[in-house]
Order: sequence, then structure tokens, then C-alpha cells
Amino acid sequence: MNFSKSLFVAAAGSLLLASVAAAQPSTVILVRHAEKAAAPASDPLLSPEGTQRALDLAAAIGGANVSTVVTTQFQRTQLTAKPVSDAIGKPPVVVRAGGATAAHVEAVVAAVRAVPAGEVVLVVGHSNTVPAIVTALGGPKLADLCDSQYSNIYILEFPATGAPRFIRANYGATDPAQATGCPTMR
Repeated sequence: MNFSKSLFVAAAGSLLLASVAAAQPSTVILVRHAEKAAAPASDPLLSPEGTQRALDLAAAIGGANVSTVVTTQFQRTQLTAKPVSDAIGKPPVVVRAGGATAAHVEAVVAAVRAVPAGEVVLVVGHSNTVPAIVTALGGPKLADLCDSQYSNIYILEFPATGAPRFIRANYGATDPAQATGCPTMR
């Protein structure tokens, strides 16, 4: 291969890598589903507090220009996302959960990265998946959430170059104080 041809191949490869790196949303907002009712145990709805938290989420991120919502097949994630999905006029992208956590996290990350560059994605997950998704997208390693933690909101902003910016905040009603080593639920 001559020099100019190898230079062209290298330039084309660099351009391809740059376009792949840019092919992700500019911002990902992640939350755990809102407070759930006690029944049905296998796929509970939201409690009244959870319904209010879902409305609080929509209000908190109303100006964020969310274009895509990602949930699981469970009612608690879909109902948490519903006010946002309704506001943008698009149903959520459903990534099935229930198998291996690592496989689910990988599938959510793939769904997020499939969103066009520059857009904003809301991911509504579970206590054991949201921290893992944050890490898989380039954020810090976080512990699983405790059963009574619902107010956390995590934001990853992806600049054109460099590491993502990570923001952790709270929205809606304050979570109760946690005991050390609190149990986690999904």
C-alpha cells in the first residue's frame, strides 16, 4: 500500500471512530422507578406517593428537552416515565429486564447509544440497575440503591471530547433516613 493510500485509510478510520464516538446522546438522565404499591407483588403499580413522584420527575426535567425514554417492561418503570413520555408524545423504548443484570445493563446502554447525537435520554430503571448503567455509560461506580431511596436523579453530560460530566441530585419528596447496610429491592 502506498503512502497516500495508507494516509487515506487512516483518515477514514479516524473519521469513522469520531462518528461512532459522537453517535450518542448529549445527556442521559437516570432515575429509579418511583415508590411502588404492595400489590400485585410480581408487577406492582405505583403508590400514591409514587404517582406524585412521577409528576415531580416530569416537572423537574420538563425543560431538559428529553427526546427518548427508556424503561423496562414493568409497570413501575413505565408509570414513572409516563408523564415524561406523554409530554414528548412518544412511547418509551422498552428494554426487558429479568435475566442477568449485566445483560440488561448492556442492552440499556445499547439503547441509549442508539439515540442520535445531541439528544437527551431519560432512563427509568431499578435499584440494582441504575447504578450499573451509570457506570457502564462512563460515570462513577455507585452502590445499589436502598429500598426506600427514590429521590436520586443522576445526569451524565457527554461533551464532544473527554470524560462525561456526572451530576447527582434529588427530586420530589425527600427519602427517609437510611439505616447502615439497608436492604435493596428492585
